[in-house]
Amino acid sequence: MIRALVLYSSSATRFDMDYYLSKHIPMVEELWKPHGLIGVSVSRGISGLMPGTQATYVVAGMLTFESQEALGKCISNGGGQILGDIPNFTDVQPDVQVCEVVL
Repeated sequence: MIRALVLYSSSATRFDMDYYLSKHIPMVEELWKPHGLIGVSVSRGISGLMPGTQATYVVAGMLTFESQEALGKCISNGGGQILGDIPNFTDVQPDVQVCEVVL
């Protein structure tokens, strides 16, 4: 399995969580589940390691795929639409890291 971590920096001056959860994530699921997206998880950053310190990321989206090939198919099928939606909920581009799930 492959997991894409989509990390939105706390340098964002705007992040519309309601839009992200009610419109963006459902769009991702609708477009990508037919091509190998297994699931999506979203976490909101609340602090750094020490309580009271600023979180590095305001939001972390975790998308799990069957394989790296499935991730590539997903990007080819709706990737532009998904990326084009980002300005509707935030003013930062996410950092993305693709990982192999080992545990």
